[in-house]
Amino acid sequence: MSQPKAIALGPVIIDIAGTELTDEDRRRLLNPLTGGMILFTRNYRSPEQLAGLTAEIHGLREPALLISVDHEGGRVQRFRSGFTVLPPMRALGDAWDRNRQQARHLALELGFVLAAELRAHGVDLSFTPVLDIDHGNSSIIGDRSFHRDTQAVAELASALMKGLRQGGVSAVGKHFPGHGHVRADSHLELPVDERPYSELEAADLVPFARLIRDGLPAVMPAHVIYTSVDTQPAGFSSIWLKRILREELRFDGLIFSDDLSMEGARATGGITKRAQAAFDAGCDMVLVCNDSAAVDELYAHLEWKMPAVSLVRLARLHGRPAAESMVKLREDARYAAGLRAIAGLGKSSGDLPLA
Repeated sequence: MSQPKAIALGPVIIDIAGTELTDEDRRRLLNPLTGGMILFTRNYRSPEQLAGLTAEIHGLREPALLISVDHEGGRVQRFRSGFTVLPPMRALGDAWDRNRQQARHLALELGFVLAAELRAHGVDLSFTPVLDIDHGNSSIIGDRSFHRDTQAVAELASALMKGLRQGGVSAVGKHFPGHGHVRADSHLELPVDERPYSELEAADLVPFARLIRDGLPAVMPAHVIYTSVDTQPAGFSSIWLKRILREELRFDGLIFSDDLSMEGARATGGITKRAQAAFDAGCDMVLVCNDSAAVDELYAHLEWKMPAVSLVRLARLHGRPAAESMVKLREDARYAAGLRAIAGLGKSSGDLPLA
């Protein structure tokens, strides 16, 4: 294997089309503007294939690229066969309604299992937990939300974050300041939330404030306009990101944009203008997914270097431990205990035993 190339990490997260790297993939991953990649279901064939793919990606550059995934459980779990198939976070909310102490324990153990399995396959980061309150309006959020009660969401998400940390994976709270009240799906259109800021502050911001106090390392803002605060979607709003998130909530972690290819981001302009607007608003890194032509266009025109403070924030959540083998993970007593703890949540499993 060739030696990794020394290239400073850039501010863009991209994806690939298949289960193996092509020459075009390597070209984009070696671009100085690339800082990491996000994996999807199409990139997964088997545990062995995934481990080989992540090892190759990590071996391309020094520092190694950040490898991320949306791995929440329920409807949003990219890897299934060979992984524990996790329930939606609402299952933890249902457990909360029965026994709060037990639900917090289950959230901790679920977070550990989720993280340990990703780490064993060379994945550094999961874009979880969802901190959106279920107001009963949003089908795209729905059972991805822990609960309709702000305290339940805050408590369960904090426990899950602790479990993720214990399993070697950093948490990313999303979708700031809350996507659960709007009906529109920001993948398909630009949602608008017309509630007064006082209502947002009393409900939707509560889980974010709690996790920030507990050391949340990263946040992803929503492609939603909150008319009482700004005419721009939160991910393109310096009011939301610099004033409210950074100054008022005192968040000092890394801010990822949501996918700039989503319909909710297109009103801002072309891909380069979208990325520049996100950086200007306060994002440290941006995601561009499912559009390799847009990545090439962005790389041809974007002039942006990761600020020193962004690199520090990235380094704090990129403290990647060496990947454990799945064989070793199966023999880990803590992992086995976690599987037993979450078995009662009504989930099925992949190839991994529940005891």
